[in-house]
Amino acid sequence: MRHSGEPYLTHPIEVAKILTILKLDSPSIAAGLLHDTAEDSKISIEEISKEFGPTVAQLVDGVTNIGKIVFKTKEERQAENFRKMILSMSKDIRVILIKLADRLHNMRTLQHHTPEKQQWIAQETLDIYATLANRLGIGWIKAELEDLCLRYLRPDVYFDLGDRVEKKKDEREKYINEVIEIVKRSLAEHGFKADVQGRSKHFYSIYQKMQKQGIPFDEVYDLAGIRIIADSKFNCYGILGVIHSLWSPVPGKFKDYIGVPKSNLYQSLHTTVICLRGERVEFQIRTEEMNKIAEEGIAAHWKYKEKGQIDERDRMVFDWLRQLVEWQQDTKDSMEFLDFFKVDMFADVVYVFTPKGDIRELPKGSTPIDFAYSIHSDIGNQCVGSKINGKIVPLRYQLRSGDAVAIMTDPKHMPHRDWLKIVKTQRAKSRIKQWIKVEERRRSFEIGKNIFERELKRHNLNQNELQRHPKLAEALKQFNVPNIDELIVAIGYGKVSAHQAVNIFSPEKVVQEKEVSKKRPKSAKVGVKIKGIDDILVQFSKCCNPVPGDRIIGFITRGRGLSIHTKDCPNMDQLDYNRDRMIDVEWDVTEKQAHPVEISVLTLDKPGLLANVSSAITTSDANISHAEATTREDKKAVLDFVVDINDLEHLKKVIEKIQQVEGVLNARRVRRG
Repeated sequence: MRHSGEPYLTHPIEVAKILTILKLDSPSIAAGLLHDTAEDSKISIEEISKEFGPTVAQLVDGVTNIGKIVFKTKEERQAENFRKMILSMSKDIRVILIKLADRLHNMRTLQHHTPEKQQWIAQETLDIYATLANRLGIGWIKAELEDLCLRYLRPDVYFDLGDRVEKKKDEREKYINEVIEIVKRSLAEHGFKADVQGRSKHFYSIYQKMQKQGIPFDEVYDLAGIRIIADSKFNCYGILGVIHSLWSPVPGKFKDYIGVPKSNLYQSLHTTVICLRGERVEFQIRTEEMNKIAEEGIAAHWKYKEKGQIDERDRMVFDWLRQLVEWQQDTKDSMEFLDFFKVDMFADVVYVFTPKGDIRELPKGSTPIDFAYSIHSDIGNQCVGSKINGKIVPLRYQLRSGDAVAIMTDPKHMPHRDWLKIVKTQRAKSRIKQWIKVEERRRSFEIGKNIFERELKRHNLNQNELQRHPKLAEALKQFNVPNIDELIVAIGYGKVSAHQAVNIFSPEKVVQEKEVSKKRPKSAKVGVKIKGIDDILVQFSKCCNPVPGDRIIGFITRGRGLSIHTKDCPNMDQLDYNRDRMIDVEWDVTEKQAHPVEISVLTLDKPGLLANVSSAITTSDANISHAEATTREDKKAVLDFVVDINDLEHLKKVIEKIQQVEGVLNARRVRRG
């Protein structure tokens, strides 16, 4: 039985019905009927294969694996499972079409779940499945999923919009019918044959418009629009001319998706005009085939071949899927892969041209560097400049639709770390980080080799001897490295002391380790515990000044030991390019130690406030090591303090005490990027 009390059989039957609406093939509909059997009964995939054939069994198996995925934001397990979903989808796109039908029916019956589960499932659907439906071009599923998600995520908005739209329904229909009659007469006069129909915006698109433009419902003028289905591509442009001769077009509101189709093969002309009585109306002009693809997407033109393979006609719509598959092969980090999917795959896009006239789709805000990496990693790495429409532009230039982009390269050029601040695509970010990581490793190897060889020489050893040394395996195991080269790299990074390494190979020739370690601060003495490492220099970064209670991470720096940062430090983006140098650390609660924290206080510019704020700090059992006051032109003052703090609770107490001082407008902790 389902949560609604109905027999469970109703669910697979409804899923199969949706698949028939999509006009999918027999194996897909059979798999839709059977999609829960492997997971919710004792029937195995092997039995399904025996009874219904290997194709149906493979589809059921693919949908079953996706069903096991649990989408919890920013969790490694979810990201890894998502990677598996993309792989199964790339083998046979029918898997995700069946899953979309499954999810659509589940959303239609979501009212039978608890409010908490409703919210969780709706958010997952909006983040993943609605956007996948959009990428596959299945407009009606995307719209229905988005509206159902809005119903459970923002029920107040959903039902309010429903009431408001219903109140205006008769008025809008009368207005649209009036416009349609004028259009039909004008098209007939010019000899065009076309179907003219009104269409309503779905609730979620109205909500999005209100959010993006910051406007109330009453200022959303295009609640309904008009769609014109022409008999040829050529006549689409002729009909556009007729519409523009009847009413003035709104500048910037014309889009030609026929000449430049979207990546999901969507084609249509969009124009918004100032129509009767000054109201704005959006027109969509397309052919019957274009309309079918706009509504049904990949299901409208999919040619099922052996094992659901993609034919050449459908190649363009799957470029994004090919990119995803390539990307998951290139990156070992599942979280980074999921970010790429969410950021690059479903962002607002711009369409730009290569020098050969090919169209490239990139997320809005992309730069010439992003474009270069989208072509090839080497072109991105060697990018020194770009020409947009024949003119040289800075590399931070943000591409616009219609730009013709040419990249200038130099084989001797190398990526710059500052590029990470301006690129938009995850592909570019990953390639830059990858290059920096390789370069950092190369430099660390050179540094480590010099240090190691110098230490070996002091004790009459050489590296060649170590390859046959009886204690080699012991040394590699102790420092958790696979070979001598990686040991040298670890020495260059500062993870391993050359002295410690040589001590294993020749302890009798080295000064006793105890004497050296006495001169080094142990991790416990600075208030943190370091997993797997002892006897390493530890310092707290001045950019974020961590205090006990902060979530922290250690970053190994060459020659300076371990630097402790908060996990939300403003500099983490720059440190993230090489995760190999990050190490887990935790606070040692047995050690009590004060930590410097910068506090900035905004006050009215009145005499005595510096003294009053200072008194509030000291009465909170905190010592002030530095204080500075600056007067602004707006009759306000900024008081900057460096205060010794014990932990987060102590910091909270100090800030609360400061905010109680009369004349204080705001007090906050400062983190420097």
